[in-house]
Amino acid sequence: MKILIRATNWVGDAVMCIPALRMVRDLRPEAEIVILARPWVADLYRGQGYADRVAVYENRGKHKGFWGRERLAAELRREKFDTALLFQNAFEAAWLAWRAGVPERIGYARDWRSWFLTRAIQIPEKGEGSDHEAYYYLKLLRGAGWLAQLPLIEEITVAVPEGDRQRARDRLSAAGVRKGAVRIAFGPGAAYGSAKCWDPERYAALADQLIAAFDADVIFFGAPQEGAMATRIAGAMRRRAINLVGATKIGELPALLSSCRLFIGNDSGAMHVAGAVGVPVIGIFGPTDPEGTRPMTPQFTLIREPVECSPCFLRKCPIDHRCMTRISVERVFEAARISLGSGSGVKSSKLWSEGLA
Repeated sequence: MKILIRATNWVGDAVMCIPALRMVRDLRPEAEIVILARPWVADLYRGQGYADRVAVYENRGKHKGFWGRERLAAELRREKFDTALLFQNAFEAAWLAWRAGVPERIGYARDWRSWFLTRAIQIPEKGEGSDHEAYYYLKLLRGAGWLAQLPLIEEITVAVPEGDRQRARDRLSAAGVRKGAVRIAFGPGAAYGSAKCWDPERYAALADQLIAAFDADVIFFGAPQEGAMATRIAGAMRRRAINLVGATKIGELPALLSSCRLFIGNDSGAMHVAGAVGVPVIGIFGPTDPEGTRPMTPQFTLIREPVECSPCFLRKCPIDHRCMTRISVERVFEAARISLGSGSGVKSSKLWSEGLA
């Protein structure tokens, strides 16, 4: 049996999909499994054991545009897959599997694509078990009859080989990170939109306090499009931070983050990667719902102000961004102090999410 799995396009979703990918491997141990993924998430899946190969959908290269998609469909057709499992929700994912001639095509019935699916699974109702995104992908397997009962997910993990860890240590050293310093990773951006982002000046003040209190090295991580925000934070600081925003590939991120003692950031892909490599995470949530997208790790501290308009899931706030502006530097610093002082993360609690600290 040969299975094609279409991966999700966002880094956070790619991490939250891992339990379902592992489940496919467990359910079909004899199958040849190939994951089709965009370049910016493909490297997250390499060497993890649940796929035999990772094929790259080069949507900005040779697979760009209509004729590029036709080329990709032809490449997949030659593979002679038996089943396509579509964790990506888009119309294009179903069309591509149909165009590639895959006999069995399984995906959620959404985005006007059911005509291209042989098994169009109804979208789960809200409240049907856990609403966390990780279960959304597992429910597709259950709906397809591959899985009788949903497993309990306590943690999502990404394995980091020792060779990658050593290269990360060398990379951080070359960037100016001191040996033996407390390393704190910041993820101040978010691909989804500005509404997810805590104020840059508050990140700057927090970084200054952490450096002063713990003699820490604060390291910024993020995508190239988040460079302006990182520059703004660095410009507002009194002390020096190390800015790696736009300077790392996604395949390097797990090892780099695993070298840190703590991650502080918005609801973003980097937050999920940090949790998956075992780093304590402080997640600052505003317009999104932590019940649906928090990192699946026991070492997670939630910072959230429960205003009446949150979660709104908007990319830009149309009013005063109160879900973020009401979160103080002192509140996040105190969560960091507890995490660093205990040597491990703190499970999310009402203390932080209700602003009682």
